[in-house]
Formats: sequence, C-alpha cells, structure tokens
Amino acid sequence: MKTTSHMVEKEIDDRAVLVSLVTQKQKKNELLAEYSLQELVKLAETAGVQVLDTMTQNKEAKDTKWFIGKGKVEELKLMLEELGGNTAIFDQELSGAQVRNLEAALDVKIIDRTQLILDIFAQRAKTREGIIQVELAQLSYLLPRLSGQGKNLSRLGGGIGTRGPGESKLETDRRHIRGRIDELKAQLEEVVRHRTLHRERRKKSGVFQVALVGYTNAGKSTLLKQLTQADVYIENQLFATLDPTSRTMILPSGKEIVLTDTVGFIQNLPHDLVASFRATLEEANEADLILHVVDSSTDMRGEQMRVVGEVLEQLGAHQKEQITVFNKIDLISKEERELLSDQGEFMKVSAYTPEDLERLRITIEDKLMGDSKEFRIPANKGDIIALMYRIGEVLETDVDGEDMIFKVRVNKEDYVKQAYLLVEYDQSSAKPEQDENEGESN
Repeated sequence: MKTTSHMVEKEIDDRAVLVSLVTQKQKKNELLAEYSLQELVKLAETAGVQVLDTMTQNKEAKDTKWFIGKGKVEELKLMLEELGGNTAIFDQELSGAQVRNLEAALDVKIIDRTQLILDIFAQRAKTREGIIQVELAQLSYLLPRLSGQGKNLSRLGGGIGTRGPGESKLETDRRHIRGRIDELKAQLEEVVRHRTLHRERRKKSGVFQVALVGYTNAGKSTLLKQLTQADVYIENQLFATLDPTSRTMILPSGKEIVLTDTVGFIQNLPHDLVASFRATLEEANEADLILHVVDSSTDMRGEQMRVVGEVLEQLGAHQKEQITVFNKIDLISKEERELLSDQGEFMKVSAYTPEDLERLRITIEDKLMGDSKEFRIPANKGDIIALMYRIGEVLETDVDGEDMIFKVRVNKEDYVKQAYLLVEYDQSSAKPEQDENEGESN
C-alpha cells in the first residue's frame, strides 16, 4: 500500500481517503496510474477536500461488487476510522451498485473521479451557460445511479457530491429528472444559437479567431492575460477557468484578432461533461488557428498532449491549423528544453518573458496573414488600389511609370474572395516558363 499524507490549515467538512485500483492491464503503465492518483489529490484539494491519505490496490481486475477487493474494503474502513475520515474518493468511475455496497460497508460518503470533476465544475460555473452545462452533465451522470445516492444526499453539511442540481431535484422520480434534462437541453440549444450568431457576425467582420486549448493548469489564462492585458482569473489550480473568455489581441501589424481561452482538459474527462460543454469547446472548432498550450515543466506532458489530441478529435477540430506552445520553459533546465518535441509547428515560451510573447504574436500573424504578394496596378484603378488595403497588410508601395507596385502580406481568406479581381495584377503568380516561351516565340 502506498500512502502519502496531506495537511491543510483550515477546518474542512470533507475529510477523505483517496483510493486507486491498478488492474493487470493498467499495471503495464504504473507511472500513469501513479500520476492519475496524484492528479486526484489535486482535484480533491481543488474541490475543498482535506486529503488524509491515499491507498492503492494492485488487482487482476476490478471487483464487480466492491470495485476493490473485500479485504481492501476492511482495510479502508479501519483507515477512515483511525484518521477521522468521512469520505472515500475513488480514482475510477463506480457503478450505482458499487456505491451502495461501499456506503453500506464503510458508512461514509462515496465519490468517484467523475463526480468529483463535476463537483468542481459546479463550484466554478458563473455564467448562465456554464451553470446549465454543469447541471446537465451532473443529471446525465446521476440518472442511472439515483438509487445509489441515498446516503450522499441525506448527510448533513453538504460538501462534494451535493453541489449543483441539489437534493430536492435528485430525490424526485426518474421521469422528473428526464424532464429536467430535456428542459436544460432546450435552454442550451438557445444559448448555442446565440453563440453561433455571434460567431457568424465575427466571421463576417473578417476578424480572425484564435483558440487557446490545452490540459488544465497548462497556463492558458496566463498567456491570454499577458497577450491581451485582459483582466482574467488566474490561479495555480485545476479548472481555474471554466467559462470561455474572449479578448481582443493586437498583432504586430496593428490588426486586431479575437483570442479565446477555453476550459482545460484532463485525462478521463467525463463523457457527459464533454457532451454538455460541446458548445463552449466548439470555440476551438470554429477558430482559424489553435494554440495548443503545453506545460513543459511536467514529466507527463506527453500524456497530457495525447489527452488534448483525443478531445480535439472528438470535437472534429484535430485537423485545424495548430501551433504547439511549450509554456513555462522558465521552470525547466536548458537540457530539458532541448529535449522538447521538434515535430510539427511548435514554440518554446514563458508567458512572463516579453520577447517570447512578441515572437508568439509574430508567429500567429505569419500563420493567419499568409505570404506576401506583389501587385502591379495602373494608377487610374482606384478601386483595385483601395482593395490592397482590405486584403491584408500593405508592407511597401512604389511607383513605376504609370503603375503602382504594392507588396502586401495577404489575408488568405480575403484574397481568395477577391482573387477574380486581382489575378491580372498579381505579379507573384507570374510563371517564369511563360516568359521563356514568349521569348522563344519572339
């Protein structure tokens, strides 16, 4: 049994022992199992739980009745009594029957990883959309487990597992719960409709959208604040950001774009939560560019990147233009920096280094604005000359006889729309072979 003690200064209602089961299948990657348990400790502390100790069991497979072995249940009971614990939190998802059996044997509140994450989201949701999404996820999770929630709901003092929908809603019959789920889905559809209209207006205005995505606590909010001078909540804890935050960012050329911070991902992110937060997470799907922010100071960055990749794939955003931003490089050694992945498009930055932020702004601009093109336009074509300033950033102008020469960093999307007007003036498209053929014919 591996145990670790964790102390907090203030009195907390929930005093828990954390339990992890490592099956034969998971044993192939014990480091990942250990990391998952460490993450559970952080989740519990984020939820306001005092973590008394942790317990790990290695077992061929999970027990259908108790999840862990019967002997381990007895050991857990003694540990809870000895430490004065009133809650057991499991690192994996439990069935309703397992919750009932464990409650009866241990006489404490039983919470699993999914319910703990949902509880944190319930604490953090502030906007109407966030509150609707969290309640929808909680009810979807609890509906098949209602009969296993008796003691959780009857215990005085509230705490984890009872926030969000509330006792009165959960104790009613299943028909009422299903009705409430339908009602929440309808409300969410209305929110999605408004969000879609807002997105469409932004697209029509030609404003680029860039989404920050990444594992929870990777430093997305810090980057948003540093890049946009936004007044956003930043805390060194899991899921500090729940509701998406969009702010205007100025590129080196002076062009404005919209930068959006999204909710952080985590391994085993509850399916109901991904489904409920789809409208929020689709900010990534609608973005012109995704910045995948990675905490370079953690040994588990490879696993965290894999988790983010999986969620982006679920959302259908995995083929979007993307830059991997290895953040927090100020926390690692020079040797460690050199080991960071050099595959694909990536940057190594510290959100607190102005030079790194400027490099990131330039890289974003290069990605969004595309290559520079040269146009030769007769001076009397005022409408085409005006168009030069609308399709991108004019870098240089010159006069050659009766023509004006423009060097423009082109906005790809805007150029495609106007290409039929510009093709005859675009010097970048001239093909040398054509010139050679013309020379031969002369």
